[in-house]
Order: sequence, then structure tokens, then C-alpha cells
Amino acid sequence: MRYQISAPSTVKALIQLPASKSISNRALILNALASGNTPPDNLSDCDDTFVMIRALTQMPETIDIMAAGTAMRFLTAYLSISSGTHLITGTQRMQQRPIQILVNALRELGANIEYAGQEGYPPLRIQGTKLTGNTLSLPGNVSSQYISALLMIAPLLPEGLRLNLTGTVISRPYINLTLQLMKDFGANADWISTQAIQIMPQPYKPVPYFIESDWSAASYWYQMAALAPNAELELTGLFKHSYQGDSRGADLFTKLGIETVYTPNGVRLRKTDSRANRLEEDLAGIPDLAQTFAVTCCLLGVQFKFTGLQTLRIKETDRISALKVELRKLGYILRDEEDSILYWDGECCQPEAVPVIKTYEDHRMAMAFAPAALRFPNLQIDEPQVVTKSYPAYWQHLSQAGFSIREDI
Repeated sequence: MRYQISAPSTVKALIQLPASKSISNRALILNALASGNTPPDNLSDCDDTFVMIRALTQMPETIDIMAAGTAMRFLTAYLSISSGTHLITGTQRMQQRPIQILVNALRELGANIEYAGQEGYPPLRIQGTKLTGNTLSLPGNVSSQYISALLMIAPLLPEGLRLNLTGTVISRPYINLTLQLMKDFGANADWISTQAIQIMPQPYKPVPYFIESDWSAASYWYQMAALAPNAELELTGLFKHSYQGDSRGADLFTKLGIETVYTPNGVRLRKTDSRANRLEEDLAGIPDLAQTFAVTCCLLGVQFKFTGLQTLRIKETDRISALKVELRKLGYILRDEEDSILYWDGECCQPEAVPVIKTYEDHRMAMAFAPAALRFPNLQIDEPQVVTKSYPAYWQHLSQAGFSIREDI
């Protein structure tokens, strides 16, 4: 399936954003660890949250989490301390995404985990057992989901856990999000130095919990506001003092001409005349916004250098390579260095007359490139249904904002 996107001259809408996927999936695990009888309120309706709910409520012998990376990492730790034996698997791409760092860490604590396929990758066969270790060391530049998975089960370990992180800690905002949610559910967990976290052995308490809207999803509306000649956009459910690291996107967009006005219901976006000529940012704490900012900067003619992108190679796709290939179709030649740096110095080529953007089974490729229809009237998005992974109503909301979406088989 393929969508052809046509953009309006004015992007105007009141958008009810989806709930945060990051918070939803953490809150579901914490609620389960607390033996809560009532699920968190306002859960995300995306695929990743659906598979988490299904796994936690049904606990079948074989758990298929499809393409949900958070579910794979979080459930691997959760199943390690849960009764029974389970096989956890996912899509073909998921079976190519490494998980050995997390498995090794859990084994060091005493977990019983076997690889059911290729060494170092899902699927995994996990027999729940009592974990006895109390100290771990991990490189700080690994995926924050590995770290979060270990942190969330730590209060239930007999001696708790001291987690030492070596080197540069690249995803501190996501770790802080996990720690804050853990404390909301009654855990005693915090940084004891810039490189170490201590979690005390203390059971969680079930609490009523409301999930805020998703700042990652909001980024695509900021993008549209920046690219559109005129924009009148209000986004509901966003908090100024958010737990989500991706709320930093609002600050970065001020450099691209979009001001955030906070309201009792969320935010209103306002265009300004202020725009940077070049953007140099460390995106280690907000890697999910890399696609949004790469596409936006190119289309605005704003040269950029983004660092801290180590985790992009092992996401739903190799996002660095995908961005380079697809932005070339629009006439922009990007370069990368050291598997962690992506930059554009203004180098251009002839754009394709009818660009068809490949999405690589990656929801963020579809959502970050669709706003490019504001500059490319013939833009097409391949396999647009991938947005269900995090934002099922995305295309419906685009239509609501005045975009025309035509399906081509």
C-alpha cells in the first residue's frame, strides 16, 4: 500500500495526541510488578502497548511482541523473575536486533535465559527464578531500554541493586523517566553519583496512574508548523514539566521558528521570524527525534550536525542509512561519521520528480517524512500502516489538519 500526500496552504487543527508509549509501557510493567488490579489510565492505543498488555494479561507460553523493542527488553527482565517458562519472540527484524548485553546482565544476577535461535538475538526461552545478584556494571552508551529493564525489576531482588554505568551515559533522560515512574509506584531508587544508581529492596505499591500525551508524536506537528506557510495548531495533553526527555524538542524547535505557548489543555504552536542558519546538537538523550529534525532542517535549508546517535543503527531499521537514502530522493546529500554523527553541509542533488519514501517497517520514517508534502506536492509514502506502532491515528489527524491522503495500491 502507498499514500500520496497533498498538503494544505494552512495547517490548522486541534489535535488530541496519543498517550506516551514510553510511559505506557513502563507503567504497565510497574503496575504488574506491583500486582495492581487496575490498569493505568489513558494508555497508548499503539501496537507496542497492545502487545505489552496482551503479554501481561495472558502470559502465554509463547509471547510474540511483533516489532516492539520496549516490550522485548522490558518483558525479558520481567519474565526472568516471573513464574513459569516462556518463549519470547518477534518479527524478523526483531530477531536481528541485539539483546546479548541485557541477557548477560540478567544471567549475572542469576537469570535462567537461553537463546532459542541465533546467539545474542531473540527469540529467548526464559524460566523465571529468584535472582540473587545485587551489583552490575554496564557501559553507559548501551540502549537505555536495557538499563530501564534492569532497574524496574530491581526493587524485587532480595538485596536490591547497585547499577554502575561506565563511560558516557548517552540516554540519561530515558533512565530518569524510568526512575521517576518507579518512585511514583513506591520504589526507593535514585542516582548516588553521576555514574551509579542504587535501588533498595522494597516492593512496589499499586497506584492510580494517568498517562500524559506523547512528546515524540508532538514533534511531527512542530515539524508541520515549521514547514507550512501558515499554521494554527493546538496539541492537547502535553505537560510543561514532563517526565519525557523528548519534551526538549519544543526547545529545539524555537531555533527553527516555532514558539510553544502552554495552555491549561496542552500547547499552542506559534510561528516566529527567528530561525538559526545551522543547528549543532547532541541528540543522545532524544534519539527518536533525529528523523524529525533531519528532515525539517533539510527542507528549511538549515545545515546541521547531530551527534550522539549511536542507538539509531539498531532501531526498527538502521535509521542513519535510511535517512541518507530517503533524503537523497528529495535532493539532500547527508553524511555520517563514527556510527553516531549525522550531518548536512548544504550539499544537494536533483530531487526525484515523484519521490516515493520507503519506510523500512519504521513508524518514525513515515511520520517524519509525511510533512515533506508541504514542499513536495507529489510525495508518496510506502507502507504507511507502520504508524500503528506508536500513533495509529496519525493519518486521520493529518486529514483533520487539511492534508489530502489518497491511497495507491
